[in-house]
Amino acid sequence: MSTSNAHAQWKGTIKEGKGTMKFTGFEGTYTFASRFENSGGTNPEELIGAAHAGCYSMYLSLLLTEEGLNPESIDTKASVTIDKDDSGPHITEIKLECKVKCQGLEDAKLQKLAATTKEKCPVSRLYAGGSAKISATAQLIG
Repeated sequence: MSTSNAHAQWKGTIKEGKGTMKFTGFEGTYTFASRFENSGGTNPEELIGAAHAGCYSMYLSLLLTEEGLNPESIDTKASVTIDKDDSGPHITEIKLECKVKCQGLEDAKLQKLAATTKEKCPVSRLYAGGSAKISATAQLIG
């Protein structure tokens, strides 16, 4: 078992306040504007996206390796959408777009493994059954 740690601190009111989020190798500031108005700084959704993209890439690498393949690169971009309804703000969608460079990999095999990855990587499993729609596309490159 492995346990990872992160820390966040917020000071002040929701609109005028500011905070920091940090974990090993990263520390970033966030504000109401960086989260809801696309202003400078980071936000929790970016970190969720980075975590999901990283998890997806590693899990796909695992499946490719188990197939006897040696992936040269797996580049995954995550887009996380936050919206608001009557219950308040919530994440509505996470889109993963993955580009894979791997000798000997055929597109049909990539699509099968990518679908498995979307369902089984630990971060996808965390969000399974939630209100966010998760989609993933995979493309062979080079």
